[in-house]
Amino acid sequence: MATHMSRCRTWSRVQRFGIAAYRKYSSGGRYPNISLSAPLPGIPKPVFASVDGQEKYETKITTLENGLKVASQNKFGQFCTVGILVNSGSRHETKYPSGIAHFVEKLAFSSTAQYGSKDEILLTLEKHGGICDCQTSRDTTMYAVSAEVKGLDTVVSLLSDAVLQPRLLDDEIEMTRMAVRFELEDLNMRPDPEPLLTEMIHAAAYRGNTVGLPRFCPVDNVDKIDKNVLHSYLRNYYCPERMVLAGVGIEHEQLVECARKYLLDVKPVWGTSAVASVDLSVAQYTGGIVKMEKDMSDVSLGPTPIPELTHIMIGLESCSFLEDDFIPFAVLNMMMGGGGSFSAGGPGKGMFTRLYLNVLNRHHWMYNATSYHHSYEDSGLLCIHASADPRQVREMVEIITREFIQMAGSAGEMELERAKTQLKSMLMMNLESRPVIFEDVGRQVLSTGKRKLPHELCDLIS
Repeated sequence: MATHMSRCRTWSRVQRFGIAAYRKYSSGGRYPNISLSAPLPGIPKPVFASVDGQEKYETKITTLENGLKVASQNKFGQFCTVGILVNSGSRHETKYPSGIAHFVEKLAFSSTAQYGSKDEILLTLEKHGGICDCQTSRDTTMYAVSAEVKGLDTVVSLLSDAVLQPRLLDDEIEMTRMAVRFELEDLNMRPDPEPLLTEMIHAAAYRGNTVGLPRFCPVDNVDKIDKNVLHSYLRNYYCPERMVLAGVGIEHEQLVECARKYLLDVKPVWGTSAVASVDLSVAQYTGGIVKMEKDMSDVSLGPTPIPELTHIMIGLESCSFLEDDFIPFAVLNMMMGGGGSFSAGGPGKGMFTRLYLNVLNRHHWMYNATSYHHSYEDSGLLCIHASADPRQVREMVEIITREFIQMAGSAGEMELERAKTQLKSMLMMNLESRPVIFEDVGRQVLSTGKRKLPHELCDLIS
């Protein structure tokens, strides 16, 4: 029986490769001894899929009759990310109590005209393997859904309902007040001070105007924000010409068709105003100092409590993301780099950046030194965050100030090339992710009406 099976296997190999090929490539073992770099004999030549130029990678943009922009980027796969971005954020709250954007974020995807509760929305998305999220920043509010491509019609319908037809019930607003209060308490007790420092440096740099207005709702305003205040704000800022419907992983024509169906002639629940009262203030850099004293002794107890440190953030005005200097500032930020003193790793983790070489490696008492770059449509901030023992504050400030002064000097060729390579690497790696592509498409189209592709940005960096 075994002999018969062996003969069958030999005969099948002869049939597959031919007698000549079998004799030539077989070493008498179980498999033909063919080099991995040589094509197998008797196998048809493979035909691979090809992409016609840049066509498949271009971002397609269509503006509807009501002013709403529809932007899409094709990315092959079973899932898509679709969302609505609104040119609205905490910087637009000059005439309103600060904190509306914070409330809008927490109230997103609650009950709407079509859906009775948040649970109903989540169950609807679940049928298409979907999830939803809303994020607000100082200048943008973003509603996003990731789901299967075949559920696109349901997703756009749901987005339209969530953005333009929220019920804003009293019990939902009360729950949001509780959530906001909890978040504010958590923010003040969190060992990581970075969100609080970012808030404080914006308040110091742009005192009382635009991007200097609070990103988080102040405690005093939690009870002031109600349905009427929210409707008044949304009536002015949630209009089609200030919105972009962005999608990644879907056909453009399909997305435009859904936009016409669900976003073209929809009347928002708060009605429309004849003349929208939109705040068009330009960010005014004032400079200043904001200080906060906190007792952290009871926050981290136990045998190994978190050390009580002094955290500082020093910043200077940079440029807006619309200016030509934006890319050089991004390279400079990458060159400064930095991180925590506990970090380990090679060049890929930024261990050769200036804040590692000149600060963390030379001063053992420094716990952290990290560079950040915040950029908006009319201004920007380049900051360095540092942490050390309270007894070392003066020296820490002097060291960080010295780094700012040395920025004006010349950069070494290797240092500059490394920073540019790291920036390009980070850009391309982040743009592997579908939600990141979605945010990039939406934000660029919202602010400029077009999108610079990754290879164009890499050319600018080079």
